[in-house]
Amino acid sequence: MSMQNHFGSRERAERGWPVKVRAAVVVVGFLGISGALLFTEHRAHVLGLLVWLPLLACPLMHFFMHGSHGHHHDRPDDRGARP
Repeated sequence: MSMQNHFGSRERAERGWPVKVRAAVVVVGFLGISGALLFTEHRAHVLGLLVWLPLLACPLMHFFMHGSHGHHHDRPDDRGARP
């Protein structure tokens, strides 16, 4: 068997971008291209769903923005805080 000299192989591998960065670039590129194609091919469906966004926003805003409606029955120290 012959021994091969791989002295320069490590130096060549360290010059480029790391594998994770290259994989991230590929994934972002794939998602961008697929998103653009999905939007162009299904534009009528997507724009048709935009009509329903305000109707969906109403219950979500009610749930997240109203909070507890000022009901503080379990905390006696907050009784004098609100007029």
